[in-house]
Amino acid sequence: MRGVTRPDIEWPRRTERLELRLPTDEDITRVLEWRNHPDVRRWLIRTTVEPEAFRRAWLDSIDDPLDHAAFVHLDGEVMGLVSLSVSDGLGQHEPGKEAWTASEGMLGYTFAPGYSGKGYATETARALIDLGFGELGLHRITAACFADNHASWRVMEKLGMRREQHGVQDSWHAELGWVDGYTYAILREEWAAVPR
Repeated sequence: MRGVTRPDIEWPRRTERLELRLPTDEDITRVLEWRNHPDVRRWLIRTTVEPEAFRRAWLDSIDDPLDHAAFVHLDGEVMGLVSLSVSDGLGQHEPGKEAWTASEGMLGYTFAPGYSGKGYATETARALIDLGFGELGLHRITAACFADNHASWRVMEKLGMRREQHGVQDSWHAELGWVDGYTYAILREEWAAVPR
């Protein structure tokens, strides 16, 4: 997308219990200690990652105006990662009217084993949705997960997102084969009405 510049986003960002920071080489090393753990990778499309490619991708994300990604810290320990990837909304551009560039975000989050069930994913995702609508001016934010990942889709529902798609065998998983997936979404005006 031409002409998109990285907004002046302040990092680190605080939530009630967590700190979201841009990735560092040291943090990436810590994440790699748990990223390929069976309890983590079973819910990811890319079940395992090659360490140097993973490191490069995260460090490159820092300067990408369409990638707002951070590592999640609890009491100084990196225990999760979150991303909001920005893309163009669907639609036809009419001459003389604004094109829908950088109007949609795709939310993602992953946490280390042992941190589930404590509200950290909801707290982290809420912070990125606030960033997307409040500072990036997005129109719509989506998120997706495997249908069997009950914890992930419950987070999306707690955030006020609506299930828009149940894709039957729409996702290839390297260990499980074809599995069902869910897609959720929320609009900026809907987010403004969600109780905090």
